[in-house]
Amino acid sequence: MSLSMHSALVPPATRTLQNLATILGKAQAHCQEKGLDAQAFLQARLFPDMFPLVRQVQIACDMVKGGAARLAGQTIPSFPDDEASFAELQARIERTIAFLNSFEAPQIDGSEGRDIVIPLKDREVRLKGQAYLTEWVLPNFYFHVTTTYGLLRHNGVALGKRDFLGG
Repeated sequence: MSLSMHSALVPPATRTLQNLATILGKAQAHCQEKGLDAQAFLQARLFPDMFPLVRQVQIACDMVKGGAARLAGQTIPSFPDDEASFAELQARIERTIAFLNSFEAPQIDGSEGRDIVIPLKDREVRLKGQAYLTEWVLPNFYFHVTTTYGLLRHNGVALGKRDFLGG
């Protein structure tokens, strides 16, 4: 049995987002237990030219909701990028998971050859559906989730590989 486009996107993205929510919950608890400023964590960067943690989570969510919508030929829902707390990031993750779970397999399956156009600031990227999923959506999604994990771990949150992988 071959792996479908839906199966390659929705279940692993949903699980990873759930794990991300758990990691953020641990970070929030860490801040509360240690009396640390949560904003320092939310605005933490690995290097000055990188996005802060809050933006890493936003982009991770945007990547998979955009992926599912484009592959299904639907309009990407717009989530305002105004989260300023762990709770608000958790809510964004929940909205993203709900959006992903709103797709039935037939809406995404068969999109391997669909033309996908990604408008960027300075150019457009054009890919077929399968390449879009495997070379754009998933690598970008995991990059931003991993960066979030790394920021939290670097700043003292007790996390391990099991937290990233979940269950």
